[in-house]
Amino acid sequence: MNSPASLQFLGAAGTVTGSRYLLETNGRRVLIDCGLFQGYKQLRDRNRAAFPVPPETIDTVLLTHAHLDHSGYIPALVRNGFRGKVICTPATAELCSLLLPDSGHLQEEEARFAKKRGYSKHADPQPLYTLEDAKASLEHIATQDFDKEFEVGRGIRARFLHAGHLLGAAQIRVDIAGTTVHFSGDIGRAQDPLMRPPLPLAEADILVCESTYGNRKHRRIDAEAELAPVIRRVAGRGGVIVIPAFAVGRAQGIMLQIARLRQRDEIPAVPVFLNSPMAINATDIYHRFHDEHHVSVEECRAMYSIATLVRSVEESKALNLRRGPMIIVSASGMLTGGRVLHHLQAFGSDARNAILLSGFQAGGTRGAALAAGADHLRMFGQDVPIRAEVVQLESFSGHADADEILDWMRNARRAPAMTYLTHGELDSADTLRGRINRELKWQARVPEHLERIDLEQPA
Repeated sequence: MNSPASLQFLGAAGTVTGSRYLLETNGRRVLIDCGLFQGYKQLRDRNRAAFPVPPETIDTVLLTHAHLDHSGYIPALVRNGFRGKVICTPATAELCSLLLPDSGHLQEEEARFAKKRGYSKHADPQPLYTLEDAKASLEHIATQDFDKEFEVGRGIRARFLHAGHLLGAAQIRVDIAGTTVHFSGDIGRAQDPLMRPPLPLAEADILVCESTYGNRKHRRIDAEAELAPVIRRVAGRGGVIVIPAFAVGRAQGIMLQIARLRQRDEIPAVPVFLNSPMAINATDIYHRFHDEHHVSVEECRAMYSIATLVRSVEESKALNLRRGPMIIVSASGMLTGGRVLHHLQAFGSDARNAILLSGFQAGGTRGAALAAGADHLRMFGQDVPIRAEVVQLESFSGHADADEILDWMRNARRAPAMTYLTHGELDSADTLRGRINRELKWQARVPEHLERIDLEQPA
């Protein structure tokens, strides 16, 4: 007997991380995204809980893009029994080969540090997964090009469509048991200095759409015009500018803007350091996928030429002994880990310095605390005072804002039977829901965590 097709929200429902959506029909299970929960501890604890369905019963994972809140649980899924393919675009596959091993390494490093300092409640803290787990999971990755329909399983076909946002990022259109379900992934901006715009939304029966900035509008300000005066001001007082940046996507955008400003002599020629081996390697990948972004070969080279590329741990530590003025671009973007924390520890207490937040800061992260005005951050088992100037840059987001999401939706020739708003904090998701109801006259709502719906009777 055939079972009805269903969709279950295993993550990103009422929160901005942990994207995981399960499609089922006729005994087959397809997972759309397999992300980590980040931010608040009660969300991070979900990463340690048993996966809602046995991993070995999942046939295929379809991946929208490489950011860890969409891909970062894949090594744990494989270690715990998943044996199928993780299908994504070629650029996403290359970026995952950087991001996932790095994530495994950081998980091990944090567990070792917690054990050494004794600030974990567990006597023997263990990483969620290891570097070797992450490397093993890469063997399951297979690629499909954009705009080509492919079979996922009996009665299930899919297609990747350009989403902007990040190199390789895709919207995923799935035809399952006669129903078209469209997953937005993370939608990029129509006018982005780095990435090409997302493909407009086509008609679909069910739409699952991100709502990261569902309650906000990005300021219409040029990124260089926003960045230049901050650099001039802090450099003028001899300060150090620390820019936490996602190694994939954000770091490249920031380096591009700094290079353009330097070329026009709009900022002083202070030393610039790109302290993220992953960001350095990711920039190489941007060279190879020029058709997905606006940046010329010459400008890609310029992004390298202005900066000292910091690869080793010893070189990273040496930066903390230098004096300003200088600029350090380092991961992670929400201050959840990585080398940037050591730079904050070294430079955060000096009022001459500045910390530039360059993107969305999920609730419960150190980045969100800084954006809200925190005067100290908990790092490495101690409270680090923050006296440096904190600047929230508003022009660097890779996510569409509420107006841009609505404009993207308006391209559809007919309304979906239901639009589910995910991957946003509750206020963002619900605010966007209200605008969709009023302005588009579409049915929309925010699903509950672990809610399951019958695709033949969406409600």
